[in-house]
Amino acid sequence: MPRLSVNINKIATIRNARGGNLPDLLKVAVDIQRFGAQGITVHPRPDERHIRYQDTVNLKTVVTTEYNIEGYPSKEWMDLVLKVKPHQATLVPDPPDAITSNAGWDTVKHQSFLREIIAELKEKKIRTSIFIETNSSHIENAVKTGTDRIELYTESYVKDFSKNKEEAIKPFISAANLADKLGMGINAGHDLNLENLNYFYKNIPNLLEVSIGHALISDALYYGLENTVQLYLRQLK
Repeated sequence: MPRLSVNINKIATIRNARGGNLPDLLKVAVDIQRFGAQGITVHPRPDERHIRYQDTVNLKTVVTTEYNIEGYPSKEWMDLVLKVKPHQATLVPDPPDAITSNAGWDTVKHQSFLREIIAELKEKKIRTSIFIETNSSHIENAVKTGTDRIELYTESYVKDFSKNKEEAIKPFISAANLADKLGMGINAGHDLNLENLNYFYKNIPNLLEVSIGHALISDALYYGLENTVQLYLRQLK
């Protein structure tokens, strides 16, 4: 069964809208784990519009499952991650003003940059994952960066799922098989939800982890947070 890592950026967004500490981000992280999730993900951005850098430090004290920090590996982000030492660092090629992640790494163009960053993270015993699309050349070059895992960027799967789910999943099956053959672990994330998650899980070989935030927190408005975490966990069985 793959791990469910819940991205709590949206909880921080709600808190920041009014100032103060409501909802309490640390309490929500504790509760999400208590409800059964096997990980907490955050994606701090330079403008701190949701997760603040201090949140990232504070969460280290309450995450007892797996702690995953995503982001573009700027100097500030790297300094933070090397200080916090999460279980996993997921490298995402986002420009500073991106609303959300919208592309995977070009591991041919950025191979040397990624190799240096990943070596620094692994020196601190931080597992690494890089956000990537299903391009076979980029997956083949990902292994040359030294990364432990790749995170498949699933937006195209989600977009095409309702039209033809068999066709939508095909490039992801091929990508996962290639990554597994090359010895890299497989994570996935972006727009996965209660409608499409189970089909993805059942068709992707050796899937280790899914990171889900926006859809899960949105569903929690209707179903409640504890029930929603359980609903997502059931999709991964």
